[in-house]
Amino acid sequence: MGSIIKPYQIAIPDSKIEKLQLKLSHVSFPGQTSFSNDRKYGAPLDDIKRLAKFWQEKYDWRRVEAELNKLPQFTTTISVDGHEDALKVHFIHQKGHKPNSIPLLFCHGWAGSFLEVTKILPLLTSTSSNDSEEPTFHVVAPSLPNCGFSQSTSRPGFGIAQHAEVCHKLMLQLGYDKYVTQGGDWGFLITRAMGFLYPNHVLASHMNFILSLPPSPLHTPLLVLQYLTGRYTPAEKAGLERTQWFRNEGSGYSQIQGSKPHTPGFALADSPVGLLAWIYEKLHDWTDKYPWTDEEILTWISIYYFSEAGADASIRLYYEILHPATTAEGKAAPTMESYMKWSTVPLGLSYFPQDVIVLPSSWGRTLGPVVFEKRHEEGGHFAAYEKPQLLVSDLRNTVQKVIGR
Repeated sequence: MGSIIKPYQIAIPDSKIEKLQLKLSHVSFPGQTSFSNDRKYGAPLDDIKRLAKFWQEKYDWRRVEAELNKLPQFTTTISVDGHEDALKVHFIHQKGHKPNSIPLLFCHGWAGSFLEVTKILPLLTSTSSNDSEEPTFHVVAPSLPNCGFSQSTSRPGFGIAQHAEVCHKLMLQLGYDKYVTQGGDWGFLITRAMGFLYPNHVLASHMNFILSLPPSPLHTPLLVLQYLTGRYTPAEKAGLERTQWFRNEGSGYSQIQGSKPHTPGFALADSPVGLLAWIYEKLHDWTDKYPWTDEEILTWISIYYFSEAGADASIRLYYEILHPATTAEGKAAPTMESYMKWSTVPLGLSYFPQDVIVLPSSWGRTLGPVVFEKRHEEGGHFAAYEKPQLLVSDLRNTVQKVIGR
């Protein structure tokens, strides 16, 4: 019997909200110093105090929950080879206004969630003009396993390939045999894996976070020469500087989550303020001066705090990426680098200057046949949320190059 797709409504129990309020009323903040608000050291004390106070006294989860429940949400169960027989997956599914709308799998990353799709849903499912040639999309945006309102995984080794399997099988369940993908952060790796594993199903992939193998004297000698001579545009040079900043000053979280995820997991699971500080730092540092409201921030954090699997589960994928498991047959799982090799799936690449890794365009072209490419002058890591119009325009241009409608 096939899995049943069920309508879903978020309904956090009163007891969880009451427990959150109790924890917020007993929080212990770090001691004040002359540099407590210096962002070079991390999340500013005054910001976290303000947000924690707002969370406790003014933030209305029930009102936010009611707004989120206006989204077309569903759940289903998916079997994952060697892992889960019936993994519950939560997802948004909104059909396009045109009957010939193109199926689109939108894949979020960390520290994001299905919230990232909310601003682009109306733009993707309808047209912005009377242009009958402008494509519309049937949008599917899952909460990845261990995130949002999807189920926790139960065995080690649930890596990128398993996430790709979940996303692909979800599209097939919905009747979408062929589809396009869009992803950033983890979504880059997951949609890349889908292109390698299911190339006959993925029509095109658009990405707003681009990773590639570094230039190699053996495989890409011209890129090595370009790097050594510094023959880059001003925007590409700025992107390399931003990338270096992230590696030196902004990537410590990744080393921790990728080596011992259970240790910070205790704090993320137990302390709402610890979770707030851990993610708020990224919301600030990874965006391009995006004017976050306190309610937006706390809604973003609340999805993690109220998640079915728990906030601690959301970071385990970092470990699995860096420690590929071995299958029962003794075969090693694909490494992260394997997803950066040449793929035959047509690609659309969007570079945003305040993303955390912003590589030269020539490096991105080593990933596969690039049919669309654009370097923007503004925007950061959460492009779908920060710059929804720009992202949707790039996605449409990519699809029109491939499908021609």
